[in-house]
Amino acid sequence: MTYDIQAYCDEAQATDRFNDDEIQPILLGLFGEVGGVMAAVKKLQREDKAYIGFRANVIDEMGDAFWYYTALARRFDVSVTQLLSDLNATNDSKSVLASDDPLSPVAISNKIGPKKGICDQALLKLGRVSADMMRIQGMDQDERLDVLKMFARVYLAVLSECEISFAEVLTVNAAKTRSRFGKLTLDTQPDFDIGFPEYEQLPRQFTIEMRERDNGKVYLRWNGVFIGDPLTDNIGEEDGFRYHDVIHFAHAAILHWSPTMRALLKRKRKSDQHTDESQDGGRGVVIEEGLAAWLFSKAKELDYFKGHSSVSLDILKHIQDFVRGYEVEECPMNLWEKCILDGYGVFRQVRENKGGMIIGDRDKRTLHFQKLNT
Repeated sequence: MTYDIQAYCDEAQATDRFNDDEIQPILLGLFGEVGGVMAAVKKLQREDKAYIGFRANVIDEMGDAFWYYTALARRFDVSVTQLLSDLNATNDSKSVLASDDPLSPVAISNKIGPKKGICDQALLKLGRVSADMMRIQGMDQDERLDVLKMFARVYLAVLSECEISFAEVLTVNAAKTRSRFGKLTLDTQPDFDIGFPEYEQLPRQFTIEMRERDNGKVYLRWNGVFIGDPLTDNIGEEDGFRYHDVIHFAHAAILHWSPTMRALLKRKRKSDQHTDESQDGGRGVVIEEGLAAWLFSKAKELDYFKGHSSVSLDILKHIQDFVRGYEVEECPMNLWEKCILDGYGVFRQVRENKGGMIIGDRDKRTLHFQKLNT
């Protein structure tokens, strides 16, 4: 497998949300990601086999570091493609790079010579050259080129020591940045009900009444029929968790996924035994409920996302880890972001009004609030 470095640089540029004259945030981002790699290696040395996910973490951190690196080089009119081609021509890349034609885009080989252990010296050197990069604004163009080339050389050496493919790093990073910062086109998102009978599908449009009674419990009603069990906050201090089913409705309307809502509305996909057991069964419900409870705890700290126009990357990455192995992992981070912001927008209105009508439209991937008729 090969990876076209210029294609990666073009995609990285398309997901760059910084202003063209912003340098400091990019330098801080680069330095922080390199620090993340060092932290991962330290944990591996301390915890050994008890450290789960070392390789994935290093791939993630190194991918982000290279994204910042390309953003920095671009702001100083340095071609990363040419820089790596120069390294390849001088054999400074330790055979990590391969290019049949020095004038064509550099291709990145998927195979890096395996080495045992982690080279602390290479990591420390990467840290030192990252620190040198913090002074890049005060350098002339030749000095900038030298420090950028040194970073690339040491960066590739670290990947080699970690026995991690450069191509894989770039592929994973490109997919992540596309998922988080790419343009969200709703009509191309997955619909997990396609091919199933209509009576097994989540309703394309739904209106669910959520009403709080004098006993403090919240009741749900759909098509005139009560569904689910009445809910309270189940905590000492009132926080509105009794309305959290709004988030499940957002999952259904925007993500087209909700094992909890399938159970409530009796819309499990029983015509396919594997889907019924692996996606709509009890474990799927537990996963969604656990995710909703975890996210609710984060939302409380953020005033239920009031005034927010985005969701932190850390939260979105944690969500993807949470749902790995389930069909909803196909949904990109920017769709999750829309789901969270829209869902908690409705949640805040329901909480303020002690109930409401929650209107979902799966075709439009929307969720709206309407006041109750008292």
